[in-house]
Amino acid sequence: MSHQQKALRWAVGSWSLFIAENLILSENRTEIIQRFGDDNYHAIYGLCSTVACGTILYSGYKIKHGFTEIVPQIAKASPMGQALSFSMLGLGFIFLSQSAPRLQVPFYYENSDTKTVDHHHQQTDALSQWKVRCPFDFHASEREIYGIDRITRHSGLWSFGLIGTGLGMLSTSLPARVWFSMPLMVALIGGEHTDSRYRRNMGGSLTPTQELSSNVPFWGIVSGRQGDVQNVFASLIRDEMKGINAMLALGTAGIIVARKGRASSIVNSTNAVPSFIKK
Repeated sequence: MSHQQKALRWAVGSWSLFIAENLILSENRTEIIQRFGDDNYHAIYGLCSTVACGTILYSGYKIKHGFTEIVPQIAKASPMGQALSFSMLGLGFIFLSQSAPRLQVPFYYENSDTKTVDHHHQQTDALSQWKVRCPFDFHASEREIYGIDRITRHSGLWSFGLIGTGLGMLSTSLPARVWFSMPLMVALIGGEHTDSRYRRNMGGSLTPTQELSSNVPFWGIVSGRQGDVQNVFASLIRDEMKGINAMLALGTAGIIVARKGRASSIVNSTNAVPSFIKK
């Protein structure tokens, strides 16, 4: 077995263990609780999850430090690959940013009318002034399905998966690309399994409003469950998304792609130099 095959086994195996552990324990939740009790179930779940996460971290360390010199490097991301990476990172950071409070400009200009009354008549004067407000808008929407919840029921999982995949596409190591992309499988499989359990009232439930959304991003919208697709997208972009949050998210994605892409170019050009020249 080649070193690259071993590294790929570490990349896929560690994340697969995490997925399998979550599926098995959560699917058999009721039986385990009946047999061992709720506290013991959570203790078992916590222990197994800790071991699985430890395996993931160890495999990432091993891929980065143990196989770096002996696994052949692959070409850096092409301009098309970098654009796709930016799309993945941008979408992942946007999902993450929409879960935070809405950012807003801390200064705003207010026009208000004031009324003055004297013995002869009433007069209305316009008063304009700058005011200061909190840069975070903590007011929650009163609508039942709104913003990121329209897009997916599991925005945290998908932001994790998309950001990982976007980073992986910029790596010049195939095992590293696979390792970074596996969280996307966690989001797809884990999200679907969570929805399946909730529909069977295992550990939670899905409300009729949540059923309008989906696990896979945007499917709840394009399927027409939330109404006219064009109107829903227009409302989402115009009224519901946190614009400043999204712009900061895209800026972060652009910086990462620019820096990682440049670093990959340096690494590949260095590796292309014969060893006797380096000496």
